[in-house]
Amino acid sequence: MTSCHVTEDPIKKVAIFGGTHGNELTGVFLVKRWLENGTEIQRTGLEVKPFITNPRAVKKCTRYIDCDLNRVFDPESLGKKMSKDLPYEVRRAQEINHLFGPKDNEYSYDIIFDLHNTTSNMGCTLILEDSRNDFLIQMCHYIKTSLAPLPCYVYLIEHPSLKYATTRSIAKYPVGVEVGPQPQGVLRADILDQMRKMIKHALDFIHNFNEGEEFPPCAIEVYKIMEKVDYPRNENGDIAAIIHPNLQDQDWKPLHPGDPVFLTLDGKIIPLGGGSTVYPVFVNEAAYYEKKEAFAKATKLTLNARSIRSSLP
Repeated sequence: MTSCHVTEDPIKKVAIFGGTHGNELTGVFLVKRWLENGTEIQRTGLEVKPFITNPRAVKKCTRYIDCDLNRVFDPESLGKKMSKDLPYEVRRAQEINHLFGPKDNEYSYDIIFDLHNTTSNMGCTLILEDSRNDFLIQMCHYIKTSLAPLPCYVYLIEHPSLKYATTRSIAKYPVGVEVGPQPQGVLRADILDQMRKMIKHALDFIHNFNEGEEFPPCAIEVYKIMEKVDYPRNENGDIAAIIHPNLQDQDWKPLHPGDPVFLTLDGKIIPLGGGSTVYPVFVNEAAYYEKKEAFAKATKLTLNARSIRSSLP
């Protein structure tokens, strides 16, 4: 990719979402804190709005009430006529789209950070939806560099059939922030500190960009989703094997053909098939049992970004 610089408009409006899933407590805890005292997230010339996205689910400490809020920001759901008969999260999605969008509109928020926890051993993870966006690649590079030596992984969900309509997708630049492992309905100080630092570095990047700093060409390593893998099931559709101990907690580690993946109660090992090495993500995620997803296969690649700077003189 050419190294000529790209001039981007300055960032004016940023939202930080917590509670998209009501039992992922780090984002809920931080956003509530920032609603009471937002000093640490304020930057000169930048509007930063913390927001609880699914208050009913937060109150009940459950992932959602009727359906997954992080899957209903598609045109069909957002375009439905508002009615009390609609699922709560669809109605809530329309409200959020009105407040921070509308989606694919010049007046929508510039950036939305959507804060999540995972029960998987994924550490600090940034979720990217576009492999060609220089600004977002530069931001990820800045956050990764600032967090070092603490690892920060970038998960690219750009896929024709596996990409989903996220809550943050109404922004020009959507960024998922996923930190784990943390059980549902639990707070861990180390996980909270890591997420807090990720947001600090992201806001620092935006501030520096708005102040006119030019960021030179960069490259980042990302893991791009390829396929979602279900648990082996019996004729009744029940789970017939569990994640093998060798795979448990091994998110982002190379998984080779023939390596153990599942283990039956009879002690039978089910290995990885195919002919190529993959990288497992969201291994044994608690919230994905209902989605019939044991883990996702990813491939590792490099994304390059051109030099960027703000269009301000």
